[in-house]
Amino acid sequence: MKLASIHLYPIKSTRGHDVTTARVEPWGLAGDRRFLVTSDDGTMLTARKHPRLFTCLAELGDGALTLTGPHAAPLRVALTPSPSLRTVSVWDTPVDVTDCGDEAAAWLSSLLDTPARLVWLDDPTRRAVDPLYGMPDDRVMLADGFPLLLASTASVDRLNDWIAEDAVERGEELPEPLPISRFRPNVVVSGVEEAFAEDRWKRIRIGEVEFRVASGCARCVMTTIDVPTLEKGKEPLRVLAKHRRWDGKVWFGMNLIPDTTGTIHQNDPITIL
Repeated sequence: MKLASIHLYPIKSTRGHDVTTARVEPWGLAGDRRFLVTSDDGTMLTARKHPRLFTCLAELGDGALTLTGPHAAPLRVALTPSPSLRTVSVWDTPVDVTDCGDEAAAWLSSLLDTPARLVWLDDPTRRAVDPLYGMPDDRVMLADGFPLLLASTASVDRLNDWIAEDAVERGEELPEPLPISRFRPNVVVSGVEEAFAEDRWKRIRIGEVEFRVASGCARCVMTTIDVPTLEKGKEPLRVLAKHRRWDGKVWFGMNLIPDTTGTIHQNDPITIL
């Protein structure tokens, strides 16, 4: 097995981009989901209700975040920690963050056609992982709940087989296979002999970095949005509900917590521990 690809999402719920190497920190990949779009009152805004967030590409470099979108010129946002923090809500959990200023707010408000602010988790030690799944010192940035998400090419291939089989049963044309990017993983594993084998993993090593496999990942309506067109469909949730439903949820991918730090590289070997 090997690490097929690595993906970063600097702003939660915006378009991701691929990298060939990434630094693993205690709270996740460096630069991943350190930023969040909120309403004026600090409520989290995501692509579940605001799919135009997927048209925003954010890239970190040289002490700044550059925003690119279809509605305005790119915007460079300088990153300066503030002694005056504001509290926002991430899935009903309060988190203290730095507001990125009025220019970024105006750029995002124009993109979404609703009042919006950009905030930055300048200190990633502020937010703990749910103690039901993590250890007392485990930390997470602004991801839903865990530092990294892993997905397997074997599993997405099996999922696409199920979708095709169901389409044939309904007498429909075969749909285009869903890309694994629909599931917004940080790390993608290839060479797994069995689809969904990752359900049984407890610990893994990617290159020289070790991770705990904390839990499966329950999936939501965001996976039904086709990023290029922003159109919503029924898949993959319809098929996941048929084949991967338990505890009242549907599941795809596994959440990881780093046990060590270091740098991972595309094509690194992956070992089950």
